[in-house]
Amino acid sequence: MVDSFERNKDLVQELVESTATHVGRIAMIITGAVAEVAREIGDLVTDGIEMRDAARRARDDEERGIVEVEEIDLIEDGEPDIDDIGDPVDLGEIPAVDQVALLSADIVPEEPVDIGELPGEQT
Repeated sequence: MVDSFERNKDLVQELVESTATHVGRIAMIITGAVAEVAREIGDLVTDGIEMRDAARRARDDEERGIVEVEEIDLIEDGEPDIDDIGDPVDLGEIPAVDQVALLSADIVPEEPVDIGELPGEQT
């Protein structure tokens, strides 16, 4: 028969083990949350640095007079002048499909063609 001392010892032992397990799980949850928060703060700071650099480059471009391609459409009024486009390029006539000489199986040699001995090849 188990006396009261041993029964109380087992109860305290189970209680300590259970408490340690739950505290460990809670600590892992908190550690993971802190790591995720730190990662998000780092991403936020990185985004801020990238936006600051983009704004600085845009300001520098504006000071030098560089205009983005998208801004050209906003700057120009109306349709482009046809005279400014330039002359069309003559690409010549494109032959029709029946005029193109297509390879047929008749012109492919039946026997293998000897291309000579390859370097390093033993005969």
